[in-house]
Amino acid sequence: MAATLTTTDHSRDIAGLKYIYPVISRRAGGLSIGINFNTNNACNWRCVYCQVPDLKRGSAPDMDFALLEAELRFFLNDVLHGDFYTRFNIAVSQRVIKDIAISGNGEPTSLPDFNKAVALIGKIATEQNILPQSNFVLITNGSLVHLPSVQQGLKSLHRYGGEVWFKFDSATDIGRARLNNCAQSWQSSLKNLILSASICPTKLQTCLVDYDNQGFSEQEQTAFLNLLTRIKQNSKVTTIMLYTLARTSLQAEANLLKKLSPDQLRAFALKIRLLGYTVTISD
Repeated sequence: MAATLTTTDHSRDIAGLKYIYPVISRRAGGLSIGINFNTNNACNWRCVYCQVPDLKRGSAPDMDFALLEAELRFFLNDVLHGDFYTRFNIAVSQRVIKDIAISGNGEPTSLPDFNKAVALIGKIATEQNILPQSNFVLITNGSLVHLPSVQQGLKSLHRYGGEVWFKFDSATDIGRARLNNCAQSWQSSLKNLILSASICPTKLQTCLVDYDNQGFSEQEQTAFLNLLTRIKQNSKVTTIMLYTLARTSLQAEANLLKKLSPDQLRAFALKIRLLGYTVTISD
């Protein structure tokens, strides 16, 4: 018997496929069909809350496009016409495809031929009448948006009605180094965010955690609110997605991480809403 899908189990191999994995997503609010480009568990960042096992620095490997197409067609047929929902014990209220999400075990925009993969997924999902009824999402740290090849992929995503969920966990270089283990400055990420939003609808997603009992400091909050003021003045970003830990980190810092409380998330969300943004919360 297949496992039961829950919001706390995002196993990439749960369906027995290389590139495709189903999850019940907190943020999407139902069945999300994940596409994993980083099957080698490689990423150019190393976020301390990451649940990827044996995470390593690097880029996505070359894509087997024939296998990606075969798996996606097989999986969509199973969901639409097979007994997928029954096998995975999915509640009747959640038996709807909320989105197709390019995410997985690393930074997906590091894939060679990223644009080709986005266009292929969009084509197949449209043929199966999944798009545009469901969302088409790219979940990214945004670090490579300045590359022309990635921008071509964002144009394809937009053409199929998709959107970008752009990670921005801290507006200070100290916070970014601590949480994301990345060398890219917040200013560079801001430029990429503005660029992303000029090509494809873009939402900002932020993981808020209590790191080493330091809480969510006033310094970090103020820096982030100042960042959002700049974003509002220079881009079309209107939605901020706040969330905190839901699953156990598999990184060395796991024992230093705690969830922020719902009250803390709501209090910060209120400050963001006062700037004129729409805010969603997943706690």
